[in-house]
Amino acid sequence: MRVKICGLTQVKQAQEIAALGASSLGFICVEKSPRYITPEKIRVIAEHLPSNIDKVGVFANHSLSEIATVVTTAKLTAIQLHGAESPEFCAHLSKVIPHEIELIKAFRIKTAASLQDTLAYIDRVDTLLLDAYHPQMLGGTGKTIDWQDLEKFRPALPWMLAGGLNPDNVLDALSHLSPDGIDLSSGVERSPGDKDLAKVAELFKQLTTNL
Repeated sequence: MRVKICGLTQVKQAQEIAALGASSLGFICVEKSPRYITPEKIRVIAEHLPSNIDKVGVFANHSLSEIATVVTTAKLTAIQLHGAESPEFCAHLSKVIPHEIELIKAFRIKTAASLQDTLAYIDRVDTLLLDAYHPQMLGGTGKTIDWQDLEKFRPALPWMLAGGLNPDNVLDALSHLSPDGIDLSSGVERSPGDKDLAKVAELFKQLTTNL
């Protein structure tokens, strides 16, 4: 299973989290976020990571040119769109970025009906990510989705589960659902951008021991 730890800001933590078993690391490119990191700093971290680790830049309502510039500067291997980007925007973006760059579209799920929003993106992106809804925050809220709402979710694309996951509840979530990956941020940190390596280690212990 793909495990993405999001909101990294420090080289050493990124290296240690990759060594613990994370396959993807996320970097917040939204300036108003408390986990924001500059493209130049992302690049430094990326250069200290194994080549097989996905380096995911998280964007929200950025322009095509802004995204393209950050991808190049930061040496990203994936783009995660966490704003109100339209299917048309995603289709256009996929044409202007290198074909090997993965395009992930995140959705904030308020009710089961919100899952209908994903249908228009099936042919426009590579991966879907389902996060918890919050009226003010785009992500990293610590809130969980109602997992029962997702039990019949069977998209034609790989999908990742996010939203308030932590070492204590991840197995409960996975007992209800079978996502292709999971994405954690606030559930494994001491404060925004400062990851708790003991919690990350406990997460992988839970996954390797019980799955």
